[in-house]
Amino acid sequence: MLRRLKKSLVNSFVGAIALGWLFAQGILHFAYIFSAPIAGWLSRREYHQMADHPTLSTSFSLQDALPELVRSFSLLLVAYLLLRWLYYQPPPDPAESQPEQSP
Repeated sequence: MLRRLKKSLVNSFVGAIALGWLFAQGILHFAYIFSAPIAGWLSRREYHQMADHPTLSTSFSLQDALPELVRSFSLLLVAYLLLRWLYYQPPPDPAESQPEQSP
């Protein structure tokens, strides 16, 4: 069953489209690693000014990047595994490729 699924994904280009989408999402979430701490810092700073909440920290935190780091890593890992399964063939066995010689 997995062999038929693999063949249909490769022949219909659905596998290639899915791989492209997964790699694009992984790269996008990798870029969010750098923008998420800045966005969190800006929103906390604005909320602090509006609410006048003295206990709210307005410092820059790298913890805002952790969810995006996990998302990026997991998407790229799934894309890599799918790429290996669909498109990388095991190397041929040299013993199988040589014809048998009769004496």
